[in-house]
Amino acid sequence: SYFGDKSSCVENASTFNLTSSSSARGPNSAGIGKPPLSASRSVFRSHTPLAGYSVTSSSTVSAHSVASVVVAVVEGRGLARGEVGMASIDLKNPEVILSQFADNTTYAKVITKLKILTPLEIIMSNTACDAGNTTKLFSLMTEHFKNVTFTTVQRKYFNETKGLEYIEQLCASEFSTILMEVQSKYYCLAAAAALLKYVEFIQNSLYAPKSLKVRFQGSEKTAMIDSSSAQNLELVINNRDSRNSHTLFGVLNYTKTPGGSRRLRSNILEPLVDAESINMRLDCVQELLQDEELFFGLQAVISKFLDTEQLLSVLVQIPKQDTVKTAESKITNLIYLKHTLELVEPLKAALRSCNTPLLKAYYSSLEDKRFETILEKITTVINDDARYTKGCLSMRTQKCYAVKPNINEFLDIARRTYTEIIDDIAGMIMQLAEKYNLPLKTSFSSARGFFIQMTLDGAALPNGQLPSEFTKVTKIKNTYSFTSADLIKMNERCQESLREIYHMTYLIVCKLLNEIYEHIHCLYKLSDIVSMLDMLLSFAHACTLSDYVRPEFTDTLAIKQGWHPILEKIAVEKPVSNNTYLTEGNNFVIITGPNMSGKSTYLKQIALCQIMAQIGSYVPAEYCSFRIAEQIFTRIGMDDDIETNASTFMKEMKEITYIIQNANDKSLIIIDELGRGTSAEEGIGICYAACEYLLNLKAFTLFATHFLELCHMDGLYPNVENYHFEVQHVRSSAGNKEKIAYTYTLSKGCTEEKNYGLKAAEVSSLPSSIILDAKEITNHIAKQILHRQKNTPEMMKQKAVYHLATRLVQTARNSRLDPESLRVFLKGLKKKFEGSFPAPGQGDEHQ
Repeated sequence: SYFGDKSSCVENASTFNLTSSSSARGPNSAGIGKPPLSASRSVFRSHTPLAGYSVTSSSTVSAHSVASVVVAVVEGRGLARGEVGMASIDLKNPEVILSQFADNTTYAKVITKLKILTPLEIIMSNTACDAGNTTKLFSLMTEHFKNVTFTTVQRKYFNETKGLEYIEQLCASEFSTILMEVQSKYYCLAAAAALLKYVEFIQNSLYAPKSLKVRFQGSEKTAMIDSSSAQNLELVINNRDSRNSHTLFGVLNYTKTPGGSRRLRSNILEPLVDAESINMRLDCVQELLQDEELFFGLQAVISKFLDTEQLLSVLVQIPKQDTVKTAESKITNLIYLKHTLELVEPLKAALRSCNTPLLKAYYSSLEDKRFETILEKITTVINDDARYTKGCLSMRTQKCYAVKPNINEFLDIARRTYTEIIDDIAGMIMQLAEKYNLPLKTSFSSARGFFIQMTLDGAALPNGQLPSEFTKVTKIKNTYSFTSADLIKMNERCQESLREIYHMTYLIVCKLLNEIYEHIHCLYKLSDIVSMLDMLLSFAHACTLSDYVRPEFTDTLAIKQGWHPILEKIAVEKPVSNNTYLTEGNNFVIITGPNMSGKSTYLKQIALCQIMAQIGSYVPAEYCSFRIAEQIFTRIGMDDDIETNASTFMKEMKEITYIIQNANDKSLIIIDELGRGTSAEEGIGICYAACEYLLNLKAFTLFATHFLELCHMDGLYPNVENYHFEVQHVRSSAGNKEKIAYTYTLSKGCTEEKNYGLKAAEVSSLPSSIILDAKEITNHIAKQILHRQKNTPEMMKQKAVYHLATRLVQTARNSRLDPESLRVFLKGLKKKFEGSFPAPGQGDEHQ
C-alpha cells in the first residue's frame, strides 16, 4: 500500500462541501450552481500536493512568476459591512498572514493587498456569491482578478473559534504572541479557519503541530500603493513587455536567492513608513558599500542558499498518504536542510566584524544553538558528503547514499544491488559499442532513466541506419538518443531497487525529522535573515553601478539633481537631472510644458525615488530628503493618449475619484493630464475643482497639465507653485522653418510655450492674413484673462507672509541649533521678510 497508492489528493470530499471556478466566467457565474467537488474532481487537477515538492535553486527571475498563494476573504454583515478579514498562505512557504481592517465602498485596501499577494486561488463564503445576491466585494474581486480561481465554501467553515484553535495548535512557539494580537479579531480568525481547513484538504497533508509562522499584518505599517499606481510606475511589470526587466524591480534586483527576490518585490509594492526601520536598513547598505570584504564575503555565502522558505514548507507538512514521491521529497529536502545548516557558520563568519545594529542583530540570531543541535542530529544519520548537487543523476545518487552505512542492514543490501545494476547498464552499453563499432555512451534523464546517446561528427551511419535492436530513436543535429529492450528491463529493475532504497531511507528520515521538529523553528529566523541580507546586498550592488545617494527623512521633499532610475538603465546617456522641492508651505506644484517635454517622466521619477527611499535603498540624486508617504497615488496620462472618447474620460474620473476618497495629509499625489478626455471647458473645470479639493490637504501634490489657466491658482493659494519644462526654438538652415528642441530641464514659473496651434499654422500653407488675424484675436483674449487674474500687491504680501510662517515652523521643527542660536536665526529670518514687505504702523519687532 505504501508504493501502490497513487490516488488523487482529493479525499473524503463529501466532508468539505465546496465549489470552484475561474473568475473569468464572470461574477454572476463564479462558484454558483456548480456540482460539489466530490462530483467533479477535475476542478482540482491543477492542485498537485506540495508535500511532494522539492526545493530547487530556481533563478530569482522566476521566483515569483508562478502563483502559489491561497487567500481566504470574509466580510462582516449588517452593521459590520466593510470590516474585512483575510488570511493567506503561500503553498511554498509555511507562513500564515492574517489581516483585518475597515475598508470603504471602493474596497481599495482589499484589492491592493490581493494584487500584492498575486493569489492562485481565493476562497470566499458561499453566502457572498449567491446567485442574484452577490456582495459588492465579491463582484469587485472577480472584476479585478479575472484569471484567478474563486472557490466558495459553506459559511460554517468561516468559524472564528475554530480559527483560534487552529492557530493555537499550529503556531510555532516563537510566534505565539500572535494569539494576544488576534484573539479579538474575529474576521481574520474566521478566514484562517476556512483557509487552513481548505489547504490541508487540497494538499492531502497536515501541518505538524507548532510548525507554522503566523503573523498579523496591519495596514498601518506599510505605505499603500494601489494597483493602478504600481502599473503606471512600472514597479514590477513593464507595461509594454511583461518579460522585460525595465522596471524598478529590475533596476534593484541583484538578489541571489528566491527568498531575496520575493522580499524585494513585496517591499517595492509595500514600502515601509517607519523612519527608524528604514534608517537601520540604510546603515547596513552604507556599511556594505564602505566595507568591500564584508560585501563580497556575504554575497559569496548568500548565493549558496537554496529556497529556505520552500524547504520549510515541505519539512513541516505531514503527508496523509505515503508514496514514492513523498518519500523521495523528504529525503531530498533533508539533504537540502543539511546543506542550508552547513552555511550558518560561514554566514556568521562573514558577519563577525560588522558594525551596524541590524547586522549585529542578525549575527546574534545566528548564534542560536538550535542550528548546531539540528546539524549534529542530522550528521549522526546522514553521510557527511551528502549534499545538494546539480544534475538529476548526481542528486539521485546523493539520495540513495544519504544514510550512513551500518544503520540498516537491508538498506545496505539494496544499495549494493542498485550499484550492481548501474554497473551492468554501463557494461552492457560498452559491449554494444564494441559489437557495432559505434561511439555509444551512457546518458540519464529523470523522464527516460538510463538511455544510450551517440554523436557522429560528420560521419555517416554504417548501412545508413542504426541497428534494429535500438528503439525509440530521436535525433537532434548530430546526436542520436535511443534505448533497447534489454536496457528498458534493466531500467525497471533499477527503479524497483530505488523504490526499496527510498522506502527504507524514508523510514529513517522520518524518525530523524521527528527528533528535530522541536528545534526546526529557528529556520524561520534564518530564512528572514538570508532574504533580508540578500535584498540589502542587492541595494548595495545597485549603488555600485550608479551614483546613488543616501536619503534623509524630514518633513520636506527635496531632491537635488535627481534622475529617473529606469530610464537610466534604458538610455545610452545619463538622463537629464532636475530639482524637486515641496514643503508644507508649498505642497502643491503645477507643472506645464508642451508634449514630449518630460513632464510624465519627471513625475514618475519623483514617485520612484520616494519608493526607493522608503524601502531602504539609495536614490538616484546628488542629495535627497523625503517626508514619509503613507500612500502614493499616481494618475499618469500618456502624451499620445489624447483622444476624446467616453472610455478615456470615465477611466480618468474613476482614478481621480479613488485618489480623492483615499488621500490624506501624508500622501504623495501625482496627477498627469487630467481632463484630456473631454472638452477644454469641462477639463479646466474638473481640474480646477480637483485641485481646490486637494489644496485643502497637506499632501504633497504634483499636478502636470496643458491647461495653462490653472497656473493662475498661485495668486489665490499661497501653497501653490508653478514650474515648467523649458524648450528651445531652433530655425532650420533654410531659415523659414522652426522646430522645438527639448531641454528636459525644469524651471520655476508657468510655461511660455503657448498657442501650439498658431505655431503649427505658421509652417503650414495657411494664408498669412488668416494667421495674423488669429494672433491678434488670441493676444486680445489673453490680455483680458491676464487682467482679471493678475496678482495684486496685497495678494503677493499674503503669500510671502504665509511662506514665512511655514518656514519658521519648519525651521523650528527640524533645526539642530541650540535654543539661543535658533532664536537669533528665527528673528533674522522674520526681519528679512518684514524688510521686503514693510507695513505702516508695524514697528514693534515683538508684534
